[in-house]
Amino acid sequence: MEFAGRVAVVTGAAGGIGAAVVRALADAGATVAALDLHKPGLVEVERVAAGRGLPVTGFVTDVSDRAQVRSTVVDVERQLGPVDLLVNGAGVLRAAPTLDLTERDWSETLAVNVGGVVNVSSEVAARMVGRGRGAIVTIASNAAGVPRMQMGAYGAAKAAAVAFTKNLGLELAGAGVRCNVVAPGSTDTPMLRSLWRDESGPTNSLAGVLAEYRVGIPLGRFADPSDVADAVLFLLSDRARHITMHDLYVDGGAALGR
Repeated sequence: MEFAGRVAVVTGAAGGIGAAVVRALADAGATVAALDLHKPGLVEVERVAAGRGLPVTGFVTDVSDRAQVRSTVVDVERQLGPVDLLVNGAGVLRAAPTLDLTERDWSETLAVNVGGVVNVSSEVAARMVGRGRGAIVTIASNAAGVPRMQMGAYGAAKAAAVAFTKNLGLELAGAGVRCNVVAPGSTDTPMLRSLWRDESGPTNSLAGVLAEYRVGIPLGRFADPSDVADAVLFLLSDRARHITMHDLYVDGGAALGR
């Protein structure tokens, strides 16, 4: 199997995309450390994996807390072995007009979507550098590159996560550590459905809303979390061994090929 013998850390592992990445990595042979702050969600991820005979271990962790992250990474390597792969999937969304966003909205969005990526990447990458190998993928959003109504905090935070990941990739390339980004668009997850206020939500997401300067999805469908997971696994794999600092959009063309 493609990732046999490798240890992977996935943050946001109880979410729609995160859980799909956990399953895909475990199916491909990786031993997976699933990190999330939501314990019941982690228990479910572990339960599903155990039912399929897959090696997935949950670690309740607040990625915005550097001390917690450091402790968790130490525990992961002690229990499972050296970390070869990292997927930064943890994220929060506060959708509102930018001038209506509260100080708490901003602090929580930045703490998880940026701080979490910085904290986990830094702790894991420092160990990867010492071993001369590793691959990191940050799951961002097409909102990081295309302005969207009510996405001021989310888009800004994801853009910062993209810039951090690419800069980290530049600095670590000589040490054999690759750092890439996957930028999903509308994906069939609870986060997407939370944006729909009425029955017109799915139609507007697919067709676009002219009044909000938002185009639809040219391929005419929402992404499944597995579509995003497939892109993540490709960038983690040896098939992408000559790819680093890349930002791969998985949005059905919604960003018009940006």
